[in-house]
Amino acid sequence: MTETHFGRFFLPGPTEVRAAVLQAMLQPMMPHRGAAFEALYARLQVGLKAVFRTTQPVFISTSSATGMMEAAVRCTAPGTIVAMVNGAFSARFAHIVESCGREVDVLKAPLGESVSIDAVRDRLQQGGVVAVLVVHSETSTGVRTDVRAVSDLAHEHGAMCLIDSVTGVGGIPVEFDDWGLDFVLTGSQKALALPPGLAFAAASPDFMDQARASVGRGVYFDLVEFAEFHLKNQTPSTPALSLLYALDCQLEAIMAEGMEARWARHQQMADRTHAWADELGAKLGQPIGILAPARSRAQTVSAITLPEGVTGPDVVRRVAETGYTIGAGYGALKDTTIRIGHMGDHSLSGLEGCLDAVKVEGLRG
Repeated sequence: MTETHFGRFFLPGPTEVRAAVLQAMLQPMMPHRGAAFEALYARLQVGLKAVFRTTQPVFISTSSATGMMEAAVRCTAPGTIVAMVNGAFSARFAHIVESCGREVDVLKAPLGESVSIDAVRDRLQQGGVVAVLVVHSETSTGVRTDVRAVSDLAHEHGAMCLIDSVTGVGGIPVEFDDWGLDFVLTGSQKALALPPGLAFAAASPDFMDQARASVGRGVYFDLVEFAEFHLKNQTPSTPALSLLYALDCQLEAIMAEGMEARWARHQQMADRTHAWADELGAKLGQPIGILAPARSRAQTVSAITLPEGVTGPDVVRRVAETGYTIGAGYGALKDTTIRIGHMGDHSLSGLEGCLDAVKVEGLRG
């Protein structure tokens, strides 16, 4: 793939990866316990800290983002964890808590909505909560939750806030230090526009203090060990070197663009997608629109509702015939929605081609 062929893959993850980033993966191997790797790791930290807007270490895990979800749970103090569930991936986070043998209280919202902050407050006031789990951008519905508000509320009641920002970091503003966040994780294959296989997480000093006192942290996702190896500019276990080469290349491009400009570009693509769907629904007199309400639409992915008689898989198939890749609805929304991932290195002009393909071919009778 050359750079000129970029821009026809709008799946909400993994996102399309530039040819230069893929090419960077072809560099030769090196010892991961040597000076050359330590220099690479230190360089990656500069870029990752800028992405997360933090002075704290950004841990690099050779895993999917699920690994850092488990790390967050295993490194949290004993007690009840409240999970805000408003879609398939927030439900997955709650399932991880349960699978780790921890007590979880689930607060649910209808698909397409965020969990009410009042519901979270009511549960916190009952006491016994050590952490609140929240998904920043629910990839299955395109709903964005105000994680800063949730974090502030958790802190008011003496709890931590663990944030899944898999389709957030890199495309939606996250100010780790300024917002006083505890733990934020993401994956490589979403707004950072890298191949799948890496996860990243930033943790506050307070979170790490309670992690050191936690039992049952396991081995592979023990954040205390990540922190210890970070001091040596190393990872605890053998890293995926080829993916780190890709990360090095991509962070250079992200820093050249600037985080504010990157956030603004994602907002522009989201605004265009939302306006397109609303205009198309009004023009056709059909229930075509954005599933999420205007106040909580993600800048990185949109779930678009479909008219009766048109199914998500059929739309995806017809759009694929034009050379564009989009996503069908996820889980219970498989037939009634489609999803467009407008994130990563995509541009507004490239998005227009995808939207035209959906309108002309995907939604034809």
